[in-house]
Amino acid sequence: MSDVSNGVFFSDELLKEIKDSFFYVDNDPTIGRRLFFDNAGGSFRLKKAVEQFAKIDAIPDCPERIHKMALYLQKIQDNGTDDVKIIFNAKGGSVFTSLTASQAMFDMVRAIAENVSGSNMITSVLEHPSAYDPMEYYAKKLGKELRVAKSNPITGGVDVDEVVKLVDKDTCILSVMYASNISGAIYDIENIVKKAREIKPDLYIIVDAVQHAPHDVIDLQKTPVDGINFAPYKFFGCRGSGIAWLSDRAAVLPHHKLIAKKAGEWELGSPAPAQFAVVTEIVNYVCFIGGKFISSSDRRELFACGMSHIALQERALMSTMLNGTDEITGLRNMRGVTVFLDYKDFTKKDFIVAMGFENLGYTQAVREYEKRGVIVYERINTSPYSKRMLESFNMDGAIRVSPLHCNSKADIDEFLKVTMELTTL
Repeated sequence: MSDVSNGVFFSDELLKEIKDSFFYVDNDPTIGRRLFFDNAGGSFRLKKAVEQFAKIDAIPDCPERIHKMALYLQKIQDNGTDDVKIIFNAKGGSVFTSLTASQAMFDMVRAIAENVSGSNMITSVLEHPSAYDPMEYYAKKLGKELRVAKSNPITGGVDVDEVVKLVDKDTCILSVMYASNISGAIYDIENIVKKAREIKPDLYIIVDAVQHAPHDVIDLQKTPVDGINFAPYKFFGCRGSGIAWLSDRAAVLPHHKLIAKKAGEWELGSPAPAQFAVVTEIVNYVCFIGGKFISSSDRRELFACGMSHIALQERALMSTMLNGTDEITGLRNMRGVTVFLDYKDFTKKDFIVAMGFENLGYTQAVREYEKRGVIVYERINTSPYSKRMLESFNMDGAIRVSPLHCNSKADIDEFLKVTMELTTL
């Protein structure tokens, strides 16, 4: 294996199998050939996930019955619930599904903020509004102080000490994201949890893992938090659900539930087995990758191996994009291009690149990319989804480039050629 700090590419044979597992990696269904580099806003869809969703969702039976088909649907839901725990390496606790990961986050914050004593709540300036806004909303509603950790413009993330110094015996909840969806910077969640609980051992901690979950291993046995979420549609799956896991103690806090249900039950109404089937197909796919590198009958072990190699592939792609090759100049050395928040240690980043042109505005550049068959996204400070985070870095905007592990080195080379062309406009 080569230097893992710069990643390791999949073999050509494996990458072909991987590309064939997804819809529309190389072609848009309406306009033809294109590069889709906006996976931080969604992700390529696994064929099996889409197909299985349609198959299960077409079944009319109610899962809450006793006949054979109902039992089949119950088994699908049970398998999907187990697979959520595989993704997080979670033991016990409760799985909670909602229409979106944002709704799940609001509900988790409410349950803790309303029912755990403490005069302050802590988050970071880089949080997505779906995680930052519930903290601000419930802090105001409950008369608690909201403490906000500052960003680090060098790493593009938030330092452990910036978070931990805000924690005291009166903190009722700490909520931080796993990785920034602007810079890709990965938070050191393990040390944040460890050091925060040295100050307050029973501190409730929740994590927004929507950005990070599709890109690397998450292990709640190393980072024992009380709540964590992800969005299947950003994790090779389908739109229509957000999924969270809650620890045993968080799950039994007062929350919206049917009175007859157990104290730790968070599901409301009839389940949607097709959404659980999607989770199982996501885990099946990652385990398929893991099985190319290790021989194991342990599903979590295969999943963790698969995610580790996804991270290595994306790191190798990111290194190529930033550093270039003997044949083509990378973004770091390309005239007329600036790479923002360009932290050198690729092991501390998900594959997101924030960049800009000297000769093009952010929105103009996104449109020029599209004309040439490349889909990227502009983050600008007039957007409520970007303003707070960008201003913490003293930036007015950036072009966000976010490929996925199923992209190839040839895709990155093509992107760099288009980028070089745009510098001459």
